[in-house]
Amino acid sequence: MGNKKIGFEVLLFLAVFTIATCGLVYELVAGTLASYLLGDSVKQFSFIIGVYLFSMGVGSYFSKFINRNLLNTFVDIEILVGLIGGLSSVILFVLFESVYYFQFILYLLVFITGCLVGLEIPLLMNILKDRVTFKDLVSNVFTFDYIGALLASILFPLVLVPKLGIMKTSLFFGMINVSIAIVLCFMLKKDLKNPGLLKAKAIFTFLLLLVVFVFSESILSYSEGKLYGENIIYTHTTSYQRIVLTHNKNDYRLYLNNNLQFSSKDEYRYHEALVHPVMSMANKVDNVLVLGGGDGLAVREILKYNEVNHVTLVDLDEGMTELFKTNTVLSDFNKHSLTNPKVTVINSDAYIWLKECQQKFDVVIIDFPDPSNYSLGKLYSLNFYKTLNKVLTDDAMTVIQTTSPFFAPKSFWCINKTAAQIFPVTDAYHVYVPSFGEWGYTIAAKSLSKPLGSAKRSVQGLRFYDYDYGRLNDFPKDMQVNDIEINRLDNQILVRYFDEEWGRL
Repeated sequence: MGNKKIGFEVLLFLAVFTIATCGLVYELVAGTLASYLLGDSVKQFSFIIGVYLFSMGVGSYFSKFINRNLLNTFVDIEILVGLIGGLSSVILFVLFESVYYFQFILYLLVFITGCLVGLEIPLLMNILKDRVTFKDLVSNVFTFDYIGALLASILFPLVLVPKLGIMKTSLFFGMINVSIAIVLCFMLKKDLKNPGLLKAKAIFTFLLLLVVFVFSESILSYSEGKLYGENIIYTHTTSYQRIVLTHNKNDYRLYLNNNLQFSSKDEYRYHEALVHPVMSMANKVDNVLVLGGGDGLAVREILKYNEVNHVTLVDLDEGMTELFKTNTVLSDFNKHSLTNPKVTVINSDAYIWLKECQQKFDVVIIDFPDPSNYSLGKLYSLNFYKTLNKVLTDDAMTVIQTTSPFFAPKSFWCINKTAAQIFPVTDAYHVYVPSFGEWGYTIAAKSLSKPLGSAKRSVQGLRFYDYDYGRLNDFPKDMQVNDIEINRLDNQILVRYFDEEWGRL
């Protein structure tokens, strides 16, 4: 009898552990998907976490009205959590391009999942209250709950997303949820009413999730095909982003987290304008640093100058740089620049790497993604440019990708004004890139021996830039704004400007 009691308790505490692990995974899946599809990861994760915790409270409140068949209800809820949580990513991917009220569906799924998870813990405590002392019950339940949450938070970014991807992760943990229900049905069948029906529901749900898991790649390809409207030839999920490569006639397009990174038809305009003005004006180009730009396309342009002896590329995502080293289509675009013996690739956070860097550079080219969230906004902050200044030689120059002065003029001039607080010489210029529209850059230096625009060197064979810098830094009225704040780490005003301006489009 004692062993049976211990076995009963162990099974239910194992269920607590599973509930916590799976519940947090569903929450992380929803937050990650929202940031992939809707942008602004900080806001999306904040809203998702808030809704999830609130719904758990709602579920906990309503659990007091369940007084009969507690164990049966617990198993039913376990099945429902596995079904809804497991299928949530599939539903969201498929519906993203099909429904107008996508965000309502997203938060509804989060709310339902949270309510069900919120119901489970109080139910479990009611089931065990006559079998375990109150002190042991509370401590054991919350111990297993928190350990499960910790496990999920570690596994999600390090193992689950890189190895399984978002869709398979939610389906896999849905099956784990339902598996616990199946185990409970078989091990506690004498304590359950109508265990046969529960077994049938649990096994059917598990098989449904398994079938969807098997066909998840096809479902993902279908949903991404609708999303991009182009022939997808490559997809990969790293710890940091979803990479999608499409092909349409003579055009290859790379998307990172649903945002267009480049089009092969016109990326030369962007990268020539990014690289050649600063490379032509700098006193020396012996040692060049590239921050971001893991596609190697900026490095391709830098290597056109024979005076360059060494290029250091610092990009956070190893998956990105490896892809552009090894994929034959993409390495052809960058002319195998990332495997050039002059190039050193470092996968690290640029901010942290700069703080620890002991080298000095003649030219720094900054090609970060747009400041769509706070983790990216810090890379455009006053503190970042102070740190950058320390690795520049006395006559060094730098250029910064500065988003669109037409679609986001506040963001554009905020970056420019922030850089101007650190660098005595700053200027702004822009080019037209058909895939993106008007795009802008900030050029900066500690000092200049000649006026901006004076080219000291050039290379042949450029398709767009003709070393006439002056024609690029004329800004019409609709690209100019006043009363712009400086972007500091403690205010991150740039992210708010960016969200406000691009959110209108």
